[in-house]
Amino acid sequence: MTNTTVILDRDDDGIAWVTLNRPEVHNAFDEMMIARLREIFYELEQDNHCRAVVLRGAGKSFSAGADLDWMRRAADFSHNQNLADAEYLAAMLNSLHSLNKLTIACVQGAAMGGGIGLVSCCDLVIADINTTFALSEVKIGLIPATISPYVLSAMGARNARRYFQTGEKFKGQRAYELGLVHELTTSEEEMAGQLKVMLDHMRTNGPLAMREAKRLIMDYAGAPLSAKIMADSAERIAAIRSRPEAKEGLKAFLEKRKPGWISHNNKTGEDNA
Repeated sequence: MTNTTVILDRDDDGIAWVTLNRPEVHNAFDEMMIARLREIFYELEQDNHCRAVVLRGAGKSFSAGADLDWMRRAADFSHNQNLADAEYLAAMLNSLHSLNKLTIACVQGAAMGGGIGLVSCCDLVIADINTTFALSEVKIGLIPATISPYVLSAMGARNARRYFQTGEKFKGQRAYELGLVHELTTSEEEMAGQLKVMLDHMRTNGPLAMREAKRLIMDYAGAPLSAKIMADSAERIAAIRSRPEAKEGLKAFLEKRKPGWISHNNKTGEDNA
């Protein structure tokens, strides 16, 4: 049976559109959706044509978090079954968090619990100002465990102390103030326009440079400054300066022209330089 809980579309410009496709339950996720997301993120990790991934929800909401029927089934799981279930969700979230592409979440309606986890795993977040957010796990005697590393990184420990323990709802403006959201919009048209702005920025950048810049963040975030990190950062810039993409970028800058990858957006990596 075909798993249609998530739809993957690609365009000729290297953009992958990942759509959560359970609108009848506000895109609440269950085992099937988690499996499909993990499969898609692995596939996109290997896709050298893909430069950016847009994550969105079909219908009225981005994602209401965990599916009620899934949680009902989990209530009868053994400890080992619950552990395996949670580890699979954690692996899916990490595959999005570490994906070697620019990831952008477009959020509307509601982003609850695990929906906030997906949002927190993305590099950029554009949200409708009227979106309702909540980390409501404590309301049903649970905790936001598997999503917590990503939410803590996005909103900070101080803010998490409040929202993890109160489970209260908040709107887009507050999500923006907390750092969960980068850009707020007031209509579908405005969101589409803001997404286009972000993708246009991406298209002017060196594909290899973007991947390596993201890897810097993944490797250095939270690590204390040390001689090892200083040496590693020097090695990284020395290595990338010698790559064809960097040489083309510098040459284009000095010659006051656009670099080759802008006119060949349908390719990625060193092939663009």
